[in-house]
Amino acid sequence: MPHRPFLPLAVLGGAVLLLSACATQPLPPLAPSTPPQWQQAAPADAAKVDLRGWWHAFHDPRLDALVDAALHANLNVAAARERLLAARELEHSSRSAYLPTLRAKTEDAIDPDASASFFVAGFDALWEIPLFGRGTATRRQAQGNRDLALADLQQARVSLVAEVVRNWLDLCAARQRKATLEAIVDERRKLLDLWRIRQRLKLADPGALAQAEAALAQARAALADPAQSIDASAQGLAALLGRTAPDPAWLAPGALPDLGALELDSAPADLLRTRPEIAQAQAEVLSAAGDAGVARADMFPSVKLGGSIVWSTNITTHRRAHEDAIGSLGPLLDIPLFDWGLRRAESRAKAHELRAAVYAYRQAVLDGVAEVQTALGRLERQRRQERQSELAAAALGRAHAAVAKRVQLGLDSPLDQIDAGVAADQAKLASIDARAAHGLAFVSLYKALGGAPMPEDAGDRQASARDLP
Repeated sequence: MPHRPFLPLAVLGGAVLLLSACATQPLPPLAPSTPPQWQQAAPADAAKVDLRGWWHAFHDPRLDALVDAALHANLNVAAARERLLAARELEHSSRSAYLPTLRAKTEDAIDPDASASFFVAGFDALWEIPLFGRGTATRRQAQGNRDLALADLQQARVSLVAEVVRNWLDLCAARQRKATLEAIVDERRKLLDLWRIRQRLKLADPGALAQAEAALAQARAALADPAQSIDASAQGLAALLGRTAPDPAWLAPGALPDLGALELDSAPADLLRTRPEIAQAQAEVLSAAGDAGVARADMFPSVKLGGSIVWSTNITTHRRAHEDAIGSLGPLLDIPLFDWGLRRAESRAKAHELRAAVYAYRQAVLDGVAEVQTALGRLERQRRQERQSELAAAALGRAHAAVAKRVQLGLDSPLDQIDAGVAADQAKLASIDARAAHGLAFVSLYKALGGAPMPEDAGDRQASARDLP
């Protein structure tokens, strides 16, 4: 029978591939628990909101422009994008970890008896065979790190959009508070002038004049709060947009964006693909599964196929002969025999970490559902409060107009008109606060939902997410 030197290697390669395929561990079931629907029902006339562009519900072109600019200029988002690109590069390179490699080398060698010195040059080839699921585990590690970087990028985008909208609402509300408080200061000044006239006419109690002076001073002091809020919100917007100073146009007078009745066009199960915190926890599971797989594979033999060809030159005699070329080819085995249980302990530890990651994922789902449920309830309560505050402000506005009419007819004192005007302005302040709180509750809801435009390469995460049960 003719000699077939490559037959044993072919048999070894087939056995290796069989072991590699059969030893892959399945991923653990995540079994997320979500309710079938949200508890808070939307009003019958509610309008649906797009999860990826929810801030458009405010119908404010300036806010839309700010969000678009922030998504392109924010430094935290840019940093997260670079980390994603780095993770993608490492994931791509991980696919080549178990392909044959070739390297060139040179070295010098001296005979043990110091009788000759050699210059050696050659090539080494090495192919590590991913046995016992090592290849799949390594791929899971890289995919998990890539998915985590992608989830971090989306988290940065979600937080950015929410913070831009929140700062803009705070800025608009502070501008309106400042204008209303300035109107109250004017009313208080007029009231003080009337009391001074009455005092000169000996018709006023000195105590009433002192109270009017105190009320004016308090009204002026109250102007500090909206001024501070305007400055803080404008500076916050500038930082979010990667700028060193606010745009003066942001300080121009403008109405506070208004929300109507809105319907949440999303089911609880949608959180599994939209909330970044859940995507992060899912990526941690995939990465932990890869770590556990590598630790398990380390408990079994490692097989590599190696080959080399080397040429040597005797430097002492400057002689090189054809027979000096040496080639080799064969398997390289690494068989763990005894290590005081270190590899087994590492494998068990990684298995526990994998189970911990699964539990953390399930808790992330529960936390997400609870946060959205709470935000939905807060949004509805703030909507009702805004409605009642608007009714109160409208009623006091009508009362102020009625008192002004009676003053024209000589039936009431100008003091009564000023008091009615101050009461109407204070009700307007309460209405501004309620509208701002309603808008901020809306922001909190869509931040909890993970509402923001998806990154350009979001399909990467959705594709790898299908690898998890």
